[in-house]
This record gives sequence, C-alpha cells and structure tokens, in this order.
Amino acid sequence: MKKIKVITDSNSGILQSEADKLGVFVIPMPFTVDGEEYLEEISMSQDEFFERLGADADVKTSQPSQMYLEELWDGLLKEYDELLYIPMSSGLSNTCENAISYAQKYDGRVVVVDNQRISVTQKESVFEAIELVKQGKSALEIRDYLLSTAKKASIYIMLSVLKYLKKGGRISPAAANIGDAMKLKPILYTRGGKFEKYAIVLTVNQAKKKMIEKIKKEFETEFKEEYESGRMVVSVAHTRNFDEALKFKEEIIAAFPKSVFRFVDPLSLSVACHIGAGALAIAVCVDNYMTKDR
Repeated sequence: MKKIKVITDSNSGILQSEADKLGVFVIPMPFTVDGEEYLEEISMSQDEFFERLGADADVKTSQPSQMYLEELWDGLLKEYDELLYIPMSSGLSNTCENAISYAQKYDGRVVVVDNQRISVTQKESVFEAIELVKQGKSALEIRDYLLSTAKKASIYIMLSVLKYLKKGGRISPAAANIGDAMKLKPILYTRGGKFEKYAIVLTVNQAKKKMIEKIKKEFETEFKEEYESGRMVVSVAHTRNFDEALKFKEEIIAAFPKSVFRFVDPLSLSVACHIGAGALAIAVCVDNYMTKDR
C-alpha cells in the first residue's frame, strides 16, 4: 500500500494545532496587511488581524509561491510515495491552477484536487481523503472520488458590511455606501465558483431564515437521496460572529434532523480580507465516508 500524505491550506479551517493529530499538512495562506506579508496562525492571529482590519488597514490576499510549494513537496516526497493536495477552489483563487501546473514535473506523485471547495466544505473533503487513505486508495482514486462529488455542496453566506467588497472592486463605491448606510445584508451563494448574489435582507434573523429555506429546498430536491440517507453534513462558518454562529447551529439542527452537524468554524483570514467581520454562513455537502470518531 502506498504511503500518501494529504495536504490542504488554511482556507479549510483546519488549524496548525490540529494538523499533526489528523496526519495532514496545512499550508498557511499568505496575505498582506499594509504591504507586509503574514501567514495565518504563524505570524498573525485572528485577534490581531481583526484589530488591524478595524483600524482600516489595507489587507490583500496572496498565494503560496512556486518555490514554497516545490520545496514542501520535495521534502515530503522523501518520506511519502504520493502527495494529495486539496487547495481552495480554482473559482476563487489561482492557487489551485498554479499548483496543477507545478505538479506536472512530479510524474504523478503530486496529485492536486480541484473539487471547487472552500472553508468547511473543503475541510470535509480533507476528512474524506483521510478515510480513503486509510482504506488503501491511491491519490488518483481519491482525487477522482472528490471530483465526482464536487457539486454536491452549497454555501450561503451573509455579509454584515460591504466596504471590503468595494475595496476588492466587486461592487461599486456608491452601492457599498448606500448598502452600509441602509444596513443591508447581502446573502451570497457558491457551488465552488465565484460567489453570486442570492438575496438582500435587513436583519440577521431574516438572513438565517432565507438560508435555511434555501437549504431545505435543496434537501427536498437535488440532495434528497443523500439527505434522507443521512449523508449530508451541515456546518456554520463566520467571521468574528461566534455567538450568532452558535445560535444558528441550534436552529440548523432543529431544521434538518436527518443531516449531521459538523463544524462551527471561523473563516480563514484570507477569506476575511474580502468580507470583513460579522459574516455568517451555512455550508452543506455530502460525506460518504463518515466514521464514528468524527
């Protein structure tokens, strides 16, 4: 049986402190604050990041360099037969496409998975990959499985402020100013590509109701088989909104008794760069390889 190492990045929400226990390697995603580069959990904490963000620092996302990835892969391949790398969705960053390109020189020993996941759905893919490695599957077999279930996932996220979308050029300054003045809360949606507008609401309670209603429809239609058989998992993600996230968790558990509730995770700092504090998200995806210990 081949010895395989699973690699992901900090967008998955897997902490550096959890990585060793899980047997995976988590690449800390780089970002810049006022022009200086930092690594999540390594050189800047969530507390410090949001303090700087609140002081209107200029924050931008970045990605691992080719040199960093190749040095990492070269080191790990001294111990492992194959590497399975599950980065954030190619629809949201060039990281994945670049990694696929860099991996070509490794003669199939580095397998990059572009299964269009981010945050807690990406984390779920990592857990499935860990289980499949235990079952003796090859890196290519695991990649093919993750690609086959890529679209069996949805994320809906409520934003509390709009100015960070304005900074990133995703909405006009006028629209952001009007939205913030009226305290509008957009709900965005993704299946792994770019986030699209789903709805606009005035309150957090309205947002939670809208998101639950939409997931309920999905569980009654396209995800019905997986939901009825207990294979759909649900999670909450947030930016500096932990108390509301915990309340949302209880509402979700009550709304979807046949699903498995998994995580209440803070979104990564490289995601928070684009959306600021106060965001609240619900994410669902299939997991065919859940075990009793998780």
